[in-house]
Amino acid sequence: MQPDIYLAINKAKSGDKDSRSFLVENNSKLVWSIVKRFSNRGHEAEDLFQVGCIGLIKAIDKFDTSLGLQFSTYAVPMITGEIKRFIRDDGIIKISRSIKETGIKAMAVREKLSKTLNREPTVSEIAKEVGVNTEDIIVAMEAYTRPASLNYAGDGEQPLEQQLSADTDLETESIDRLALKSVLSTFPKRERQIIFMRYFMDKTQSEIAKKIGISQVQVSRIEKRVLLQMREKLS
Repeated sequence: MQPDIYLAINKAKSGDKDSRSFLVENNSKLVWSIVKRFSNRGHEAEDLFQVGCIGLIKAIDKFDTSLGLQFSTYAVPMITGEIKRFIRDDGIIKISRSIKETGIKAMAVREKLSKTLNREPTVSEIAKEVGVNTEDIIVAMEAYTRPASLNYAGDGEQPLEQQLSADTDLETESIDRLALKSVLSTFPKRERQIIFMRYFMDKTQSEIAKKIGISQVQVSRIEKRVLLQMREKLS
């Protein structure tokens, strides 16, 4: 059975739509089994299934058949991770169901076109494939891919919302993203760049230092100063 799956995966990677559809259908029960783990969290099961399928498609595109591994073993964490990101990010700002569904479709189409075109597709190409206008796609994709780092900083660090909270020992509500962007816009370009890369792009201080041509220590000092000033402005 595994050789047949490998063959389908290799065909899907080459752009064969039938093989991709076969793999998604063949693994739908796996996706549903993972969706059940996230029941009773305020999300429609169908929404989570669609998000899980995006994780499944990513697993298909990234799976290396030459390693001889079980595909399902590789796919489970990819599917789970995609659903967790969706649930985590969805808590920042509530968006309408229609925008949410369009965002899910847009991201799936983006993954497919990236593989087919061997490049990042344009917004117009994604909009045409989904069947909505460009403006709606921009809104939907923005809603779906809004910065996760407001709730997650990575590497065991505190999330930005807790960094800006006056009492990080208490559970705090998510900071309104528009308010955050408004406050951040008042800072000089370099400060904005550091915070954006740090919390919206998950870059390390060393990576940022190399990018903008200053030391890691300087990045650390600027980050701490800006976070303190942002906290004061948001309080």
